[in-house]
Amino acid sequence: MLLDTASLYFRAYFGVPDSVRAPDGTPVNAVRGLLDFIARLVQDHRPDDLVACMDADWRPQWRVDLIPTYKAHRVAAETAEGLPDEEEVPDTLSPQVPVIEAVLDALGIARVGVSPYEADDVIGTLTGRATGPVDIVTGDRDLYQLVDDARGVRVLYPLKGVGTLQVTDEEWLRGKYGVDGAGYVDLALLRGDPSDGLPGVPGIGEKTAAKLLDAFGDLAGIMAAVDDPAARLTPSQRRRLDEARDYVAVAPKVVRVADDVPLPGFDPALPREPRDPAALEALAARWGLGNSLQRLLLTLQA
Repeated sequence: MLLDTASLYFRAYFGVPDSVRAPDGTPVNAVRGLLDFIARLVQDHRPDDLVACMDADWRPQWRVDLIPTYKAHRVAAETAEGLPDEEEVPDTLSPQVPVIEAVLDALGIARVGVSPYEADDVIGTLTGRATGPVDIVTGDRDLYQLVDDARGVRVLYPLKGVGTLQVTDEEWLRGKYGVDGAGYVDLALLRGDPSDGLPGVPGIGEKTAAKLLDAFGDLAGIMAAVDDPAARLTPSQRRRLDEARDYVAVAPKVVRVADDVPLPGFDPALPREPRDPAALEALAARWGLGNSLQRLLLTLQA
């Protein structure tokens, strides 16, 4: 089981009241909500291995170099001194992230992030290396591209907390978008994604993109059809795709998750006992983790 950790703690932050606080009054709603999420996921799915995948670089420069608008709207500030961009994060969430990391480490839950890559890239690399079934837990539809029935790769997309999950397999993808996992990259880049700053091809929405992929197979087939006067494209489709050649040439590398991240060594096995009980006890007392931590510990021991 691979967790898109930031996606989950964002959901926890907005789903758990900020009245959930540490003894000193600091909000810990994201921390406790994430612990509750992990406990429920382990209880319901009993994975052998679990990895909390992290955003070591939420907006990698190599993606921005290809498409400058990539996640540009999420940038809160870029200083004159040339400091790295900062993602626009609620100010009571940012201080909770180091606490989440410390708690996961004390528990012994594998936590993996590698710069200059996003958590999606870590997930893509681990999925490619997996020898058995993989469940990816994320609120990010970009990872639908990894769905592969033959390899047992599914996306579990939270609809309400993590108690209600949309199980995304190839049948679901074909019913919803008309493509399988491999085709989702082409659909996404043609359609565009405002949440990621991907412009898409103007005038080519989701339904049109799906019809073009059905007719011509993949992005390469669509672009070959642009150069074929006999291909059944409308004049406006042909013109718009022709004008978007520069974007279409670079977008696949931006949209497709990396599968070659140089990962550090780590133990993905789900721990039954905390790796560092003393540190975990201190964190529990300092941050008032209470029942959320106890539920997770009992679930891990079960």
